[in-house]
Amino acid sequence: MRPIFIAFGRALLSQLHYRMLILTILPFLLSVAIWGLALWQGLQPLIDWLQRTFLENDGFRISGNLLTMLGLGALKTVLVPLIAMWLLLPLMILTALLCIGVIAMPIIARHVGKRHFPVLEARKGGSFWGSLWMSASSFAIFVILWLITLPLSLVPPLALIILTILWGWLTYRVMAYDALADYADAGELRAILRIHRWPLLIIGAVSGVMGAAPTVLWLGGALSVIFFPLLAAGSIWLYVLVFVFTGLWFQYYCLTALQKYRAANIAGDPSPQVLPADIN
Repeated sequence: MRPIFIAFGRALLSQLHYRMLILTILPFLLSVAIWGLALWQGLQPLIDWLQRTFLENDGFRISGNLLTMLGLGALKTVLVPLIAMWLLLPLMILTALLCIGVIAMPIIARHVGKRHFPVLEARKGGSFWGSLWMSASSFAIFVILWLITLPLSLVPPLALIILTILWGWLTYRVMAYDALADYADAGELRAILRIHRWPLLIIGAVSGVMGAAPTVLWLGGALSVIFFPLLAAGSIWLYVLVFVFTGLWFQYYCLTALQKYRAANIAGDPSPQVLPADIN
């Protein structure tokens, strides 16, 4: 666990660097511009479609009875807009994630590498297309699981737990690859992801807890619907901020692991892959 805590502390200090704070602005503005246009063009048609679907399938009676059983009867009047918001949420996460992957992660890699790993050779084992495939395939699985568990999202505690788990897995898959893409060769990249799978999953899970924080803004019932545009903008900025910190955390951990892995190979250790990624 020590390497995880060390990487966390270093990421926290780096997050306070002015370059990292400025780095949150461009992905945020880009995401807000994309979603401002998308909501202006598509939010009302989505709500109208959900309204028709509920009417044609007796959805209001069924959902009303279920909400009453759960003690959430007050949500019946805003159920359709709330469902529309929850359907849009994973797409907002994807937008923030792609913006961070394309814009922020290369800058984070250079920032961390030059300041703290200046002698670590960059072997370019990853690629833009590899990163895009990892992001797209991981998000496709994320969406499927999200839709399957969407009915459970009507219960706020379950919504937070489910989103935390899904976010953690998605973050681990995407961020770990991007953190190693510039510095590890293809073999090293596969080896580090395999050897340090569980520590990386822990980092992803903790990041998932932090990433679930913006979701609290969506749990305000009728107020969430009234202030939806402001909540959407606030959520996107928080997602971007969490993603930048998470990128730093993965970057420090992965480069430390890579440095230790190479040192073990140079020393002639017959099984360097079993060494922990700690650093004194």
